[in-house]
Amino acid sequence: MFIDEAVIRVKAGDGGRGCCAFERSRQNPRGRPSGGNGGRGGSVVVRASCQLHTLQDCSYHRHYEAERGVHGRGSNWTGANGDDVTIQVPLGTVVQELPGGRVLCDCVRDGEEHVAAKGGRGGKGNQALMSQANRYPQSAQPGQKGEMRTLRLTLKVLADVGLVGRPNAGKSTFLTRISRARPAIADYPFTTKEPHLGIATFPGTYESIVVADIPGLIEDSHKGRGLGIRFLRHIERTRILAVMVECTSEDPQADADMLLGELRAYSPLLAEKPMVFLLTKTDLEPDVTPPQGWLGISSVSGLGVSEALAALRRAYASLRDTTDTATAGDG
Repeated sequence: MFIDEAVIRVKAGDGGRGCCAFERSRQNPRGRPSGGNGGRGGSVVVRASCQLHTLQDCSYHRHYEAERGVHGRGSNWTGANGDDVTIQVPLGTVVQELPGGRVLCDCVRDGEEHVAAKGGRGGKGNQALMSQANRYPQSAQPGQKGEMRTLRLTLKVLADVGLVGRPNAGKSTFLTRISRARPAIADYPFTTKEPHLGIATFPGTYESIVVADIPGLIEDSHKGRGLGIRFLRHIERTRILAVMVECTSEDPQADADMLLGELRAYSPLLAEKPMVFLLTKTDLEPDVTPPQGWLGISSVSGLGVSEALAALRRAYASLRDTTDTATAGDG
């Protein structure tokens, strides 16, 4: 099951309280302060993992609470710190605080960690509170409360290329042709109900790109029609778009403009991404002529697939070179 949203509640551990104690002896009958400090409460940590692909675990386990710190004791005994709780999330997960939607972190690199709720500091014992002005403190500090938050986790698929088109435009078949991904394929609309990722390799090289098959878009998807905007956010993470239109379309350019209009209505930045336009299923209409600047492909026969991959490779290389140049200029 592909779950790309979850709301969870996290509670960091409270700090342990400090101890008020005195160590008396025959030489020091008044007693020297010897109360230890309390331990720090455990924090709740979000860790990005490339081993996960959905937020299914977080959708079932909605409450996370870290361990509280241990109280201090006499003889300057400091309480142990509470254990942290780590929440594993897929790459591309955005963590927001509710209410308000403030973004706490964006998990895009494998293994990176972010503290979602910080544990409370342990209270000081009376030994730590001793000073020239107060050589025999009669009290100790309580531990601080750990942070408590409600978080919304939103997954945005990370991919180099996003396949965009109407339902049954041939996106899933193209993905199976260029990668080992095996999404469901059938001759009815909305067969793909969740994004699928595949790794496409370029023949004769060690290069590869991650391709995402995005569920089909229809007119007014940004208003909630069809599968609505639920999967449009996944296109935000892609670097290049492959716009796919069936060759049986009466006006492929109009269909492409409709798709771009839906992307633009959701976010103007989506329509500014580099694009490769593909006319699909050309085996059904062998005499069809793709619009200028388009490539005709048949994922079933393989016709034009290598040319499409080469076009995606050029677009990806051009984008990478532009990014590297901009980075060098910033330095």
